[in-house]
Amino acid sequence: MEFKNVIKERYSVRKYKPDMIRDDELNRILEAGMLAPTGCNYQPQRIYVLKSDEAIAKIRSLSRCAFDAPVVLPIALDETADWKSPLEAGCRAGIQDVSIVSDHMMLAAWDIGIGSCWINYFKPSEVKAAFGLPENETPVLLMTLGYPADDSKPLKLHNESKDMTEIVKIL
Repeated sequence: MEFKNVIKERYSVRKYKPDMIRDDELNRILEAGMLAPTGCNYQPQRIYVLKSDEAIAKIRSLSRCAFDAPVVLPIALDETADWKSPLEAGCRAGIQDVSIVSDHMMLAAWDIGIGSCWINYFKPSEVKAAFGLPENETPVLLMTLGYPADDSKPLKLHNESKDMTEIVKIL
């Protein structure tokens, strides 16, 4: 698919077919995340793949927004691995890095016919405890993955955007 169409047509899928995505497709999605730019290429993202019945049941108990996706990726930030600016305390690239990685994976998924949704409706501390994540890692988002159900559709506001003059300021 042409990139312009990928970014134009992709939407947050909230209803999936029960079919498991193939390993080669999952690997393509994960590879897109590995190729994403991060601060100094430190790659502080930690991606967990949940696809066993037990893991999926556990994540569904922690977030109603895991929907019926056959695969869920908790994507965490390793707080010890992100780039930290020497110019100002507290200025670091970790959250942005995880966001860029996640966006790359969502677009790569859509390009091969797999839907996704970025989920923030969960308690990071509960996900961390439930899956035994290390102390230095904090879940930033959950990403659902799967083939969109035949009746899946974007939310009503999907195709609405503010006018560019409200968003872009040329100085």
